[in-house]
Amino acid sequence: MDKRIKLLLAAAMCSAALPALAAEIVVIVNPKNPATRMFSEQAAQFFLGKSTLFTPVEHTEGALRNEFSQKVLGKDTAQVKSQWSKLVFTGKGTAPKEYGSSAEVKKAVAADVQAIGYIEKSAVDDSVKVILTVP
Repeated sequence: MDKRIKLLLAAAMCSAALPALAAEIVVIVNPKNPATRMFSEQAAQFFLGKSTLFTPVEHTEGALRNEFSQKVLGKDTAQVKSQWSKLVFTGKGTAPKEYGSSAEVKKAVAADVQAIGYIEKSAVDDSVKVILTVP
């Protein structure tokens, strides 16, 4: 077998064995928002409807939402939706608006000083301010 083919096969086998790297997630706010830093526990308060200081902006279903829910909220997406359903039903909250992409979440946060959202770190630009990098 040609040496180049062996190298290509070896590289393909190695890359197939490695787990896919998740995108780094950041929590964002409008640049005019006075917040500069936040802990995961604080962010969870807004995305679980326990505080109204910020208006959460959510992603629709997907890997990013699932990862954020697990890492920051300590719940799966179904549990988060259930919690919001209870808040809405009892009149104690309004469910977050949901957007289909990080670009749409970023646009919504950039347009509202009270909004808080999360996107991939690679999608950040000067229209939003990062206040938390999700570990």
